[in-house]
Amino acid sequence: MPLHFDETEMNNRRRSATAAMTKAGLDGILIFKQESMYYLTGYDSFGFGMFQCLYMDTDGNTTLLTRLPDLRQAKYTSDITDIRLWYDVEGVNPGECLKELLVDKECKGNRLGIEYRSYGLTAHNWRLIEKSLDGFCTLNDASQLIDELRSVKSPQEIAYARRAAELADDALDQAIELARPGAFEGDILAAMQGAVFKGGGDYAGNEFIIGSGPAALLVRYVSGRRTLGCNDQLTLEFAGAYRRYHAAMMRTLIIGKTHPQHLKMHRVCLDAINACMEAVRPGSEMGTVYEVHAEVMDKAGYHRHRMQACGYGMGAVYNPLWVDPPMFYRGNSRLIQPNNIFFLHMILVDSETDRAMTLGQTVLVTEHGCEPMGRSTLDLVVNI
Repeated sequence: MPLHFDETEMNNRRRSATAAMTKAGLDGILIFKQESMYYLTGYDSFGFGMFQCLYMDTDGNTTLLTRLPDLRQAKYTSDITDIRLWYDVEGVNPGECLKELLVDKECKGNRLGIEYRSYGLTAHNWRLIEKSLDGFCTLNDASQLIDELRSVKSPQEIAYARRAAELADDALDQAIELARPGAFEGDILAAMQGAVFKGGGDYAGNEFIIGSGPAALLVRYVSGRRTLGCNDQLTLEFAGAYRRYHAAMMRTLIIGKTHPQHLKMHRVCLDAINACMEAVRPGSEMGTVYEVHAEVMDKAGYHRHRMQACGYGMGAVYNPLWVDPPMFYRGNSRLIQPNNIFFLHMILVDSETDRAMTLGQTVLVTEHGCEPMGRSTLDLVVNI
């Protein structure tokens, strides 16, 4: 199976990464984030849930330490040629296996970067590594080094994200078609996920979130399905995914009679997301976008019912979340750049009345502002 990107792009990515390593004074880097591995080599797996590490030197050469089940996975999906294995044997210490690899790469005394902030490096495994590499080399936190490169998307990455947005639109179309009184949430969910698969897409980085009635106020997936009532609300947060690139969307659909509070909440969410769209532009701080969102909602009297963040980055990500930091929250001074991709979500949940309203869409930062990546409108959907 060929890589999803041509050789030139993959080489450019590694050159950018090695330049960043050199600037940081590193002799190599220990990579535990699956997202980083995919970005640099094309390696596509959930094997990071066990233990694996990709070592890259300042010349861009890569060596993967992984388990036997991922040997062929790496050969099939990536351009990695040097693959080392550690085996599941009682008492095995993968930290020692990593040290053996680094001895072979003549890393003794070197200053190595390491991705501490990763689901692929549990506290348990880190303690093994820390003990094994104590006195052998110096480790420095490089958790953000490759993330910084990943945040600015190439033309091919943008094309994949646009396809993901198309699949999200297709999924929403299915939900709107089926969300009627008496509809079963499981049928809606199946049709939405099916639209993504039929379009050649992938599983998203986390479950599609679906909730009706009082569960419409939830912003997390929960087990259990419900049948929609005659007058109901249905909150959906989901993402199209294509070549692992995500485009998320969020909506609250109204079933049956529309309550005036739903209309007001939708107007506030619409005003807030439009204000955020105006604020998302190159050179602006991410915290500014959050403040715009908060100002609109607070002015309308919804301070107690809104969230403390209003979106985050989108990209090629793996379980357990499709969230690709950074996030839009108060005080975030990170500057927005052209070709960043963000998910903007406006969420209002009123636990006193058990009513919810949400609006969310994925946007691409352009040279002068931002644009929606999908075709779906932000109009309130009411199905009778």
